[in-house]
Amino acid sequence: MSQTKLTDTYKRRINYLRVSVTDRCNLRCLYCMPEEGVPLLGHGEILTFEEILRVVRISVGLGIRKVRVTGGEPLVRKNILGFIRELSSIEGIDDLSLTTNGLFLPQMAEGLAQSGLKRVNISLDTLRAETFKKITRRDGLDIVLKGIEAARKAGLGPIKINVVAMRGVNDTEILDFAQFAMDNDLAVRFIEFMPSRQDKWTEEQLVGADEILATLASRYELKDYAQSEATAGPGRMFTLPGSGRIGVISPMSNHFCSRCNRLRLTANGRLRGCLFSSTEADLKAPLRDGSSDKAIAKIVEAAVEEKPEGHDLNGEATSTGVKMSRVGG
Repeated sequence: MSQTKLTDTYKRRINYLRVSVTDRCNLRCLYCMPEEGVPLLGHGEILTFEEILRVVRISVGLGIRKVRVTGGEPLVRKNILGFIRELSSIEGIDDLSLTTNGLFLPQMAEGLAQSGLKRVNISLDTLRAETFKKITRRDGLDIVLKGIEAARKAGLGPIKINVVAMRGVNDTEILDFAQFAMDNDLAVRFIEFMPSRQDKWTEEQLVGADEILATLASRYELKDYAQSEATAGPGRMFTLPGSGRIGVISPMSNHFCSRCNRLRLTANGRLRGCLFSSTEADLKAPLRDGSSDKAIAKIVEAAVEEKPEGHDLNGEATSTGVKMSRVGG
């Protein structure tokens, strides 16, 4: 493989690494985990920051240019600001971002920006306090809204709001979120519900991208929004009148696998080429047994070679049981 480009067997250039730094989370979102939570990894099972930084440096040397820090909730991990500072100092990273539920942003946004973080994605599935409590099994909508404002003031933009659309839960808030995007000059992205737990589910739970766009088009004129290479994601994005952007991410109804450019490093040191693939490479063992950077690089390259063409989830699928809190979906 080229030392400047990682390309898989389907000719996709792989330049994006998502890094889960913890499986801990301070919410219990109903589409992610049961109310009682999931069995947590032991301290020794989770990669140290030094080990993660080593993997990132090696991956950047192979062609990774975008890095996103995820969890669980990454801001619950101790000394996350110091880790971000070290991460931001790695030469070759063009875009460094973080996904969060926003609960720690009121007090941490400024520190994150000062540590070198460029932007944040904030998971927020509702603008209604009672629905927030139903989805997350916790209170805190007002704190997340304050966190969005804190991120704006700290310059962590463009800010993207991720909304998992669920039938009978928050599907009546589509137009509310469009107004929220316009009022606050945000990019709101509706994500189709995916089976991330071992629950049987049906198409009735899915609010498809086409339905979401039709609802939006009933009130607004949507114009295609050209995203920059640095901040572009898998979504189709549109501008709204005045300010703000709105979009859809459709992993179920319209797979974007053919454009997938990412690898995922799990909290316990597995490298995955696909969120829903059972194929993963163990990096923790070689990181801890004295393996050379060259040996680690070969594992990364092999993971790219083995990246599947796409997932096979559909409306009648049962989840693969992947723990989103560990993988960093």
